[in-house]
Amino acid sequence: MNTQLVDSLVQITVALTPEENTLLQEKLLARAIQSTPGVCGGYARIRNTRIPIWTLVSFRHQGADEAELLRNYPTLTSLDLNAAWIYYDAHSAEIDTIIADHNSEAE
Repeated sequence: MNTQLVDSLVQITVALTPEENTLLQEKLLARAIQSTPGVCGGYARIRNTRIPIWTLVSFRHQGADEAELLRNYPTLTSLDLNAAWIYYDAHSAEIDTIIADHNSEAE
């Protein structure tokens, strides 16, 4: 592990203005979500997984809490779920449409 690099990053992060810190957090969260044609139907998913955001949101709408989601998806972290909820907040119409389409196919 490169502790010198980590120490430098801490110094830089502490020196950020509130606006710069917000922008940094947004950019880091955006990296947590991926969309790749041919993977999970091209839907947005948690990075390096095959867990679509719409699936997590659908389970949440059905009453699953964070603890249950983390039990059912042990590779996920609380940060992953936070990124999913933030993504959903920004793209709720798209995700809701995907969920509705999947629910109508299941009927």
